[in-house]
Amino acid sequence: MGGIEEPGEENLSVTARKTWATGAPAVAHALQYALGQTTVRRTALTLLNINQAKGFDCPGCAWPEPAPGKRHKNEYCENGAKHIADEATSRRITADFFRQHTIAELGAASDHWLNQQGRLTEPMVKRPGAEHYEPIGWDEALGLLAAELRALDSPDEALFYTSGRLANEPAFLLQLFARAFGTNNLPDCSNMCHESSGSALNETLGIGKGSVSLDDIYDADLVFVVGQNPGTNHPRMLAALEETKLRGGKVVAVNPLPEAGLLRFKHPQKARGVIGRGTAIADQFLQIRPGGDLALFQALNLLLLQAEDERPGTVLDRQFIAAHTTGFDDFAAQTRKTDWDDVLDATGLSREEIEEVHARVLGSKKVIVCWAMGLTQHKHGVPTIREVVNFLLLRGNIGRPGAGVCPVRGHSNVQGDRTMGIWERVPQAFLDAMEGEFGFTPPTKHGLDSVDSIRAMRDGRAKVFVGVAGNFVRATPDSDVTERAMRTCRLTAHISTKLNRSHAVCGELALILPTLGRSDRDVQAGGEQFMTVEDSMSEVHSTRGRLAPASDALLSEVSIISRLARLVLGDQPGIPWAEFESDYDTVRDRIARVVPGFDDFNTRVRRPGGFRLPNPVNRMRFNTRSGKAVFTRNDFTMLRAPKGHLILQTLRSHDQWNTIPYAMDDRYRGIKGGRRVVLVHPSDLRELGLADRDLVDLVSVWQDGVERRAEAFRVVAYSTPPGSAAAYYPETNVLVPLDSVADISNTPTSKSVMVRLEPVSEKAPRPASPVA
Repeated sequence: MGGIEEPGEENLSVTARKTWATGAPAVAHALQYALGQTTVRRTALTLLNINQAKGFDCPGCAWPEPAPGKRHKNEYCENGAKHIADEATSRRITADFFRQHTIAELGAASDHWLNQQGRLTEPMVKRPGAEHYEPIGWDEALGLLAAELRALDSPDEALFYTSGRLANEPAFLLQLFARAFGTNNLPDCSNMCHESSGSALNETLGIGKGSVSLDDIYDADLVFVVGQNPGTNHPRMLAALEETKLRGGKVVAVNPLPEAGLLRFKHPQKARGVIGRGTAIADQFLQIRPGGDLALFQALNLLLLQAEDERPGTVLDRQFIAAHTTGFDDFAAQTRKTDWDDVLDATGLSREEIEEVHARVLGSKKVIVCWAMGLTQHKHGVPTIREVVNFLLLRGNIGRPGAGVCPVRGHSNVQGDRTMGIWERVPQAFLDAMEGEFGFTPPTKHGLDSVDSIRAMRDGRAKVFVGVAGNFVRATPDSDVTERAMRTCRLTAHISTKLNRSHAVCGELALILPTLGRSDRDVQAGGEQFMTVEDSMSEVHSTRGRLAPASDALLSEVSIISRLARLVLGDQPGIPWAEFESDYDTVRDRIARVVPGFDDFNTRVRRPGGFRLPNPVNRMRFNTRSGKAVFTRNDFTMLRAPKGHLILQTLRSHDQWNTIPYAMDDRYRGIKGGRRVVLVHPSDLRELGLADRDLVDLVSVWQDGVERRAEAFRVVAYSTPPGSAAAYYPETNVLVPLDSVADISNTPTSKSVMVRLEPVSEKAPRPASPVA
C-alpha cells in the first residue's frame, strides 16, 4: 500500500462480553481518546460546551438533552466525547499529504486509518486522469462544479446527498438550491435507516416523527426498547431509562444480542454508578430472532384481543378506538388468525416469555415503544412498525402523556434535515410554500432516494454527485456496485470535515470541499453566527461552535452552498444568496415563513433550550386521509435462511460512529484488536462444521444469482439467536444486495442478509477464546 502502513488483525483477542455499560471505564476511555487527539485545553473547552444551552450540539446522536437547569455540566456520553474529540483533533491534512499518497493508496486504506489523519484544511481537486488530488482555490473549485451542473442535459442528472450532521440552515438552503436548479433529487442518510419509520408513521398517524418527550419517557409505566443498542449508539438514553426505573417504570428489551446497555447501566455521574452496581435496565429481555418483531407484536395484539373477550370493557380503550381510529374490525379479524406455532418459530421465544410481557402490558396504563434499525432494515420493516402502532392504539397509548411512539434516530439532525425539506418526496404543501416565498415554481416530480441514486449512477442517468457531509459509499449497500456507480460520474464533490473512503471513489473529476465542524466558530460578514438542529423528540435549539477553525481556508456549509447557488443560478430566481451567507438570521426568517411550526423562529430559538415543534398527534389530530389514526392489516412474515446458511445482521462496534471506527475494539462485546469478526451461536458452528476462531469468507445469497463476498472473517462463538449471525458494517455492506430493500420505504435490508460461511485455509490454527 505504498506509504501507508497499518496494523493487521493478527492480535485479535476475545473475552467474555460485558453485562453492564458505562461507569468509570467509559470516562477513562473517553479521556484517553480525547487526549490522544488534541490538547488538554481544547479537550476541556469542547467537553464544557457540548450539549449546553450556549454551546454546541453533539453530532454523535439525536437523543435530546434535559431542559436547561436540569442538565448536568457534563451532558455527554463516552461516544459523544470521542466524536467531538475526533472533530476537534489537532491533526491536519494538507496538500503535502495528498502529494504523498495516490488516490489508489487511499482507496486501499482502512476507514480507521483515513479518519485518523485529521481535519481537511483546503480545497482539493482530482483532475481527469490524475492519480493524486492537488490544491485548488475556492473560486475555481466552485466554478468547476457550477460549470458541470450547468452543462447537464437535465437537472435530474444531479444528485444532492446529505448526512444528518448538516444543521437546519444549510439543509434548508441546499434543498432551496436543488429545487431552484430544477430537481428533487435529495437523497439522504435517513433513506438507509429510519425511512421505514417515516413510511409507517405517516400512513398510520399522519406524521413521520415520534410523539414522545423526555418527560414522557420518565413517566411511562412501561418502555419497550426494540431493535436498538442504546449503550453504544445513543448512551444518554440509558440515563433516561434509569430515571424511568427510579420512578417505578419497567423496561422490556427486545433484541437479537444481549447488549450490555440493555442489561445494566452505571451512571458515571452518580455514586451508584461509580462505586455501586448501577441500575438494572431491562426487567425482561427477549432475545428475539432477527426479523421476528412483527410476529411478537402480532402475538401481543392477539393476547390483548383475547383478554378483552374474557373481560369486556376492561382491556382495550374502546372509547379511544371509536373516537380516534379507523380500520379496527379488519385489523382484529386479521390478528385473530395469528398462529402460535408461526409466532414461536419466527421469534425464537417461548409462549411463556410472550405471555409475561403481556402481563406487564396489562399492568401498565402508559406505554412507550422505542425502536431503531433492528426494526427498520428488514423487507417487512414498515409492516412491523405499523404493527407496533396497532399495539399502542389498542389501549389508547397514543397522544397522551407517558405514552407513544419513539423512533430513536442516530444522526444529530437527521430529523431536522427532513423537516427542512431534504426529502425526494416532499409534500406539495411544502413546495407551494416555497413558491409563495421565493417566486419560482419548484419541480413536482419525485426525486431519487439513496438506493435509486445508486441505480441512476450505475445506469448513466446521474452524472454529478454532490455529497454534503457523510460517507456515501460506506453508508450504502452493495459496496462494489455503489463504488462502480460512483466512478461513472463526470464529477463527484464532497463537502467534508475529515477524510473518508468516499473521497477515494472518484468521478472523472473530483472535488474535496473542506468545511467547518460543529465545534468550530463560524464568523461571517454579519458577525459570529450560530445554527440550529432538531433532535429525535422535535426539540429545536441552537448550536454554536467555540473552537478556532482547523484552517483559515475553511468555509461554512452555508457559504459553500450560497456561493455555488449564485454561480449556477445567477439572479434567477431572485434569492438573496449573499445575504444568507452573511447573516444566518435571514435564513431563519425564510424558514419561519415556509416550514410549519417555525413561526418567530429567530426569537424562540434564542431562548435557553429553544422550543419544541408541535406534534398534532398529541392533540389527537391525525393528518391521514380519514383524519383518524389507522389500524392496519399486516401479513405474518418470517425470515428463513436456506439450509447451511445464517441470517446476518450488520451492526456497529462500541468504538464506532456511523461508518467510522475510532478504534479496532468492541469493549462491551469483548472484541479487541480486530473488526473482521462474525458472531455465531455455538450450536450453529457445530452444525456447520466450524470451530471458534476459524477463518471464513462470508458469501451472501440473493435472487439475482450474483456472489457477494466479504473475505477473511474470524468466527467468534457468541450468544446470538440460533440460525443467525452478526458482523460489523461498513465492512459487511458489500454483502447487502442493492435491490434487497424494505417494501414501501426502499430501505436496504441490512439486518437480514442470507449468508453462508466458507472456510478459508490458513497455515497455523489460532487459540480458542471464551464463548460470550
